[in-house]
Amino acid sequence: MPPTWHATMIGPDEDFAGAPLLRTEFSVETGHGAVTGAQLHATARGVFTAFVGGAAVSDEVLSPGWSSYEWRLRYRTYDVAALLPDAGETAVLGFALGNGWYRGRLGWGDERAIYGPELGVLAQLEITFADGHRQFVGTDGSWRAGPSAVQTNDLYDGQTIDARLVDDAWLRPGAAGSGWTGVHAQEFDAAILAPYVGPVVRRQQEVSPTRIWTSPAGGTLVDFGQNLVGWLRLAVRGEAGATVTVRHAEVLEDGELGTRPLRSAQATDRFVLSGADDVFEPTLTFHGFRYAELDGWPGVPTTDAITAVVVHSDLRRTGRFRCSDELVNQLHDNVVWGMRGNFLDVPTDCPQRDERMGWTGDIAAFAPSAAFLYDVADFLGDWLLDVDAEQRAAEGLIPYVVPDVLKYTPPGDLGAQESTAVWGDAAVWVPWALWRAYGDRDALDRAYGAMAAHVRRVETLLSDTGLWDTGFQFGDWLDPTAPPDDPIRAKADNGVVATACLYRSARTASEAAAVLGRGGDAEHFAGLAERTRSAFVKHYVGDDGRIRSDAVTAYALAIHFGLLDDRVRGLAGDRLAALVAESGHRIATGFAGTPYVCDALVETGHLDDAYRLLLQRDCPSWLYPVTMGATTVWERWDSMLPDGTINPGQMTSFNHYALGAVADWLHRTVGGIAPAEPGYRTVRVAPRPGGGLTWAECSLQTPHGLVAVAWRVEPSGALDVEVAVPDGVTAEIDVPGAEPQRVGAGSHRFRAGA
Repeated sequence: MPPTWHATMIGPDEDFAGAPLLRTEFSVETGHGAVTGAQLHATARGVFTAFVGGAAVSDEVLSPGWSSYEWRLRYRTYDVAALLPDAGETAVLGFALGNGWYRGRLGWGDERAIYGPELGVLAQLEITFADGHRQFVGTDGSWRAGPSAVQTNDLYDGQTIDARLVDDAWLRPGAAGSGWTGVHAQEFDAAILAPYVGPVVRRQQEVSPTRIWTSPAGGTLVDFGQNLVGWLRLAVRGEAGATVTVRHAEVLEDGELGTRPLRSAQATDRFVLSGADDVFEPTLTFHGFRYAELDGWPGVPTTDAITAVVVHSDLRRTGRFRCSDELVNQLHDNVVWGMRGNFLDVPTDCPQRDERMGWTGDIAAFAPSAAFLYDVADFLGDWLLDVDAEQRAAEGLIPYVVPDVLKYTPPGDLGAQESTAVWGDAAVWVPWALWRAYGDRDALDRAYGAMAAHVRRVETLLSDTGLWDTGFQFGDWLDPTAPPDDPIRAKADNGVVATACLYRSARTASEAAAVLGRGGDAEHFAGLAERTRSAFVKHYVGDDGRIRSDAVTAYALAIHFGLLDDRVRGLAGDRLAALVAESGHRIATGFAGTPYVCDALVETGHLDDAYRLLLQRDCPSWLYPVTMGATTVWERWDSMLPDGTINPGQMTSFNHYALGAVADWLHRTVGGIAPAEPGYRTVRVAPRPGGGLTWAECSLQTPHGLVAVAWRVEPSGALDVEVAVPDGVTAEIDVPGAEPQRVGAGSHRFRAGA
């Protein structure tokens, strides 16, 4: 049950460099028997770490994360009974605060404190005794606030810690504390408080340096061998007052840190030494990096003194894939690491520069891959609550980013926000991907309001032709033919892309309405879908199967989304294959087309072209970054140029998951696992070997148990397929060269061919 709040949101009378400590003392009441339970409910404006009895109540970091604070401020509930003192004894309830998303920099300018000017904390400790009595200790005007060892903290710019000021006395009863002041109550509407739905952020892994060396400019560089997200933990001893400065970057250029892609983000931590053995860990920031530069280190740093701490939301791995091509395996690993780095409380576009926002277009493309690789039902379910809150306040508009901080910032080059294809379609495509993956009807119902609102709003934006060819569109964003400084200049016609996406969303909304028993909506959206399909074919498709703009993305969307009848579909598929071949099987798609181009080729009988596209190593291709040493998916197909220099565009990230959406095709077509019904109660096992691959293995921990598929092409050319099906699940087996069949739980083996 949610708590009944008696506490007050309070803030420190002094700011204390944006990292104040707040505390109160309490004694466990006597005369009521033993303590039978104790819960701490807590949230903050900013980010917090809570302490009871001198110990942190959890190993999580950066709570309560980033939500649409105007409508949803999440709180955490902790079981703290084990941290309480004996009855009659005194303990401290304390909080360490930081700026976080609430008051730190957000966006790509110098916008700060977008949600409010002050940090604050709301907390309530509830102790239950054997006789039923309850003791409450909550934030109020009697609390005290004081300074910490943190001198600066910002998610983009980094953190400064002065080890000379580290003192845990504030967590012990009786500590007065030099420089401590009072607190004040803040105006706050408790109606926006909401429990966490998604997982918290935690430290997930530690990575040691693979190399430490001196750069041409004389700096000390550290390589961790993996582009990751988190921070460094340093163990160092040096002269009191000396400062060790750490800068972070994803790549090197000319032998030095490649910091230009960070734009204005400083990504710099500073640690002031105490003169004793110091251990620094900047938990009020995070960085996207593979490399770090150390300045001011006393002596020569050693690998055992430096550790990279990987940080992201606490997700459970569910899906795996391997095959006989090690470059493809590295590509898949890159997708996984890119997802890990960008699933830090919000599904962000990138984790390193001055942006790190929940761009809707990225997750619209990537949601099916995400739902296979990890259990993201709650993570994305939580984010979809913010999508719904934002669209309700904006009359059905799905913003470009969620939470939507852009509504508070100057419009810039993008102009005022309006519904856009792919980006706005995230409100439909993401919950549908979750429905297909997990079969949770209640979750679909919670997301349905935003699904319907988006489609209804777009319906009002159509031109007289019935096409969505009006207003601003991102289109096939980052088409590789677009100039570095103009990523929106794609070859695919914006109207073609947007109208195809509307058809898909209207059809999906109709299917969702039918699942939920909303017959009127199902009929309305089905009618809109058919009208949209007719308009698309009439205005964009020729009798010869040619589609306006004759772009790979145009054909991929029209084929895979089902806009074409069988005759035209075949012609369009042939034209798509011809274009892919003409490009030398190099990528010619951006955000809109990339997730679907391989599917469209396979669906029209061009499996070999799909594999040649997948296995291409020249730029632009999925494997080109792998050949350049990438360990995450890049934002641009050529984020790094073949000569080792960084793409000259001002928007260049080396950790974006959107173009890694091909992983979904790897799982379904190469690996052979797809849901035949929502939640995998029936699973489709239909691997399609090709491209010279000799084996592949794919597995998924479904809601009903583990499904695993392994296939091998024997020297004779025969195909051997092994399938494991969990209890309660039926598998539809479709192996090339064999008759389709259905099997139940157990281990099965199938052979076809020579």
